Amino acid sequence: MAKEGGYMTVAAEEMEELRRRSRELEREVEEMKTAMLELWRRTVMAEEAEERLCSQLAELEVESLDQARDYHDRVVFLMDQISRLSSLSIVSS
Repeated sequence: MAKEGGYMTVAAEEMEELRRRSRELEREVEEMKTAMLELWRRTVMAEEAEERLCSQLAELEVESLDQARDYHDRVVFLMDQISRLSSLSIVSS
């Protein structure tokens, strides 16, 4: 009977150790869930920021293209003016 009581004590100790370890694991799982939720929140924020930046970049690209076209038109206009003035100078001479 002494042996059986010893087995019961060992089994009870093992059960308590398993319960303690189970509580530790449950706590770790909750911490991981919290960390994953925070990571997900940060990922969503980063994706939203990326979308805003892409939109702003597209707007800047359109603006720079418009400015380049305006600059080109201005250069062509000035070249035409110089050409006309040169023609007038040659004719006047």
